[in-house]
Amino acid sequence: MRFDESRSIFMQIRDYVGDMILNGKYPEDERIPSVRDMAATMEVNPNTVLRSYGQLQDEGIIYNQRGLGYFVSPGARKRVLASRKENFLLHTLPELFHTMEVLEIDFTEVREYYEKYTDERTLNEAEQSRRT
Repeated sequence: MRFDESRSIFMQIRDYVGDMILNGKYPEDERIPSVRDMAATMEVNPNTVLRSYGQLQDEGIIYNQRGLGYFVSPGARKRVLASRKENFLLHTLPELFHTMEVLEIDFTEVREYYEKYTDERTLNEAEQSRRT
């Protein structure tokens, strides 16, 4: 994984686990990689992963079964999604609106780009379906 130097590594690992939960790769009540395995995969100190897992546990996203490892909590996907939406609406969106205002971009132009994005995504998904 390539880390963004502007954010702490433990938070990026926390977000990575959240991404895996949102994408369904870490389903509820399923075991996630051990601290050591995640540290080896991410090429970081195990204490960094332990800190990430600790925060996720505090947020009710994962839980620890002593001797077995960490598991995805029931309702974790909903919690991650709600947290990410709140962060987007309270932080990212106001920054986006400010940038749009400074660059004199209106919603019509954004809508055109969004429609292009969704059209391309639909085409890509259709291509992938045909391949499989």
